[in-house]
Amino acid sequence: MGSIPRQRKATFRSTHLRGGLPDPHSAAWTSLPGNPLAPAAARRFVRAALAEWTGLGLPGADGFTDRVADDAVILVNELVTNAVVHAGTNVELVCHLEEATEDDPAALVVEVSDHHPARVVRNEPGGSAATGGHEFGRGLHLVAALSACWGVTYRTGLKTVWARIAIEGVLPAVSPGPAADAEQALQRGLRAAEILAPVPRRSAREYDSDWINRGALSFLAEASDLLTGQFDEDMIAALAAQLLVPRLADWCAVWLEEEGAAPRLARVWHQRESSVEELGRHLEKEPPPALPESARGGPVPVRWPGVAGPEEADGLDGTDAAEGVGGTDGMGGIDGTDGPDGLDVTDGSDRTEDTDGPDRTNGANGAAVAYRLIAGGRRLGTLMLGRAALTRFPDEVTGLVEDFVRRVALAVAAARQYTRQANISHVLQRALLPGQMAEIPGVEKALVYEPRGQGVAGGDFYDVFPGAPGSWSFSLGDVQGNGPEAAVVTGLVRPWLRLLAREGRAVGEVLGRLNGLLLDDAVEAAEATARMAVVSAGASGAPGAPVGPLALRDAAPQPRFLSLLYGELVPLPPEDGGGVRCTLACAGHPLPLVLRPDGSVRPAAGSQMLLGVLDDVTYESETFVLQAGDTLLCVTDGVTERRSERRMFDDADGLAAALGRCVGLSAQGVAERIMREVHDFSPTPPDDDLALLVLQAI
Repeated sequence: MGSIPRQRKATFRSTHLRGGLPDPHSAAWTSLPGNPLAPAAARRFVRAALAEWTGLGLPGADGFTDRVADDAVILVNELVTNAVVHAGTNVELVCHLEEATEDDPAALVVEVSDHHPARVVRNEPGGSAATGGHEFGRGLHLVAALSACWGVTYRTGLKTVWARIAIEGVLPAVSPGPAADAEQALQRGLRAAEILAPVPRRSAREYDSDWINRGALSFLAEASDLLTGQFDEDMIAALAAQLLVPRLADWCAVWLEEEGAAPRLARVWHQRESSVEELGRHLEKEPPPALPESARGGPVPVRWPGVAGPEEADGLDGTDAAEGVGGTDGMGGIDGTDGPDGLDVTDGSDRTEDTDGPDRTNGANGAAVAYRLIAGGRRLGTLMLGRAALTRFPDEVTGLVEDFVRRVALAVAAARQYTRQANISHVLQRALLPGQMAEIPGVEKALVYEPRGQGVAGGDFYDVFPGAPGSWSFSLGDVQGNGPEAAVVTGLVRPWLRLLAREGRAVGEVLGRLNGLLLDDAVEAAEATARMAVVSAGASGAPGAPVGPLALRDAAPQPRFLSLLYGELVPLPPEDGGGVRCTLACAGHPLPLVLRPDGSVRPAAGSQMLLGVLDDVTYESETFVLQAGDTLLCVTDGVTERRSERRMFDDADGLAAALGRCVGLSAQGVAERIMREVHDFSPTPPDDDLALLVLQAI
């Protein structure tokens, strides 16, 4: 296999800007909108570029064949389709010719960039079926099959997938070197060590210090930007590996560990895409290197993967602990070629003795070092990286990687904490909400419930359940606040409502009894438990902050009022005119609305005092009949108070106007139409829970 295309300035500068393109005579650039027409436009663009270069007689263009053109069109179509479907942003397409070198034949290089770098690059198997009639592409397996090599480059605000298509028969007038032998070996399907054998590399020592001086802070800032806000530890491992390769290493592996579980190989990345799978197989056969506790988060020289070398010392005494580990067997051939404008390999003549820090010498094949991922004194995993044809990692590089690893560890710790809290909240949410809603004769119902944030137990709740004999009850409420304290109140209110309704109490009486229960001291014990959970969760806060019983004593009791819409439905027999008799009361909740078949909309109840605020409050109910085709809409304030700058969704009776446009729709259609208008009202995500209940007489 020819060596991987060097990541020149055309890759690491903004290739979608004309100033970042290679030689304009052998390069073409275009920007495409992120819509379904982009792949077809990209195909036409590539064919036009190839025809133009052939007409100009550019070096390498004489090797264009129908197969090269077809491969290029298919590859560009796949990459642009992936970018449009999975990123949804504008797409930048760059095509340029690379002249033949001593190691590589001439090549056509294609770069497709999108502006959603935090999104995972899709790599679905070719046989995966897309659902819903959407085109999800054939996955990057097709790209790997058509290109000599390919990869992904991440920058702040930009993700570039590039691929190199070799133009056979266009070679410099020199004898083929080891790279050509490796290509032949790949075609013959030789074992991994032969396929991955390193090729001779030019020394680039002059780039190391220059890149460190210019780019270290930029690299760390870019890494922090990409890692911040990632709550999936596997995504963090993937980003970490792709940030290091090929900038600082030829390959990288990340193991993640959890207490009581064996280390898990979470990510393997190699600058040669075709080598990732083979490298992963070798690393899965052996556990991550055992690093001494004294190393903390610093670099430790380790054995090159797959090499059966002599016993390695701990590498912390300043001697050549790992000297001789390497050779040409096993995975000694995990190779790399010249990297980007940043750090690259050094030859043996550049090596100097280092008695002040760990020796990172790993033998003739290259150097490999490992770092412990540590955050808060806990070991979270291991990160290992290597560079072929490198006798030792420079101190500048290991120091930079150590800073980077520290950021990765903090991101993994934050992701695990978020995952734990999200799991607890999901379990709590399932316990607070009904598993299923009762079926009501003569009534079609629809419910939409969207908690504000992933994993956050909200204060909104709903229920539809059998009440007294011959009747059904429904409720839609919103507890003040959110989190554990709101969840406690929700967990008490819903069973109380069911109990009071099944006792046959009138709607107004149910609200009066519930108001008294909320004001009763019996709730304080449950709230104390919730406050204890909050205090425990914040025990790792600012130094000197009170914790434990002292913090619980100082924690002020939270108000436990809520708004509630509660009603009772009784289906009427045909001799009484049919329909459904509805009796309801509204305690500080957004008013329910009734839509008639003629398009008229009216409030179904008047507003009364919130529950849990004042004692000795009498609640009144209103009764009306829902005839066939009538629709009752109940919402929480997350719907009515949805904001777009200074406006709210229900300003100027916006909710009633939206409901009036739902004439003739089913209950589910009304729910979907209202929620679509709520989401379209503002480009920003909702900042409150959204709950909506539709009851339609049929």
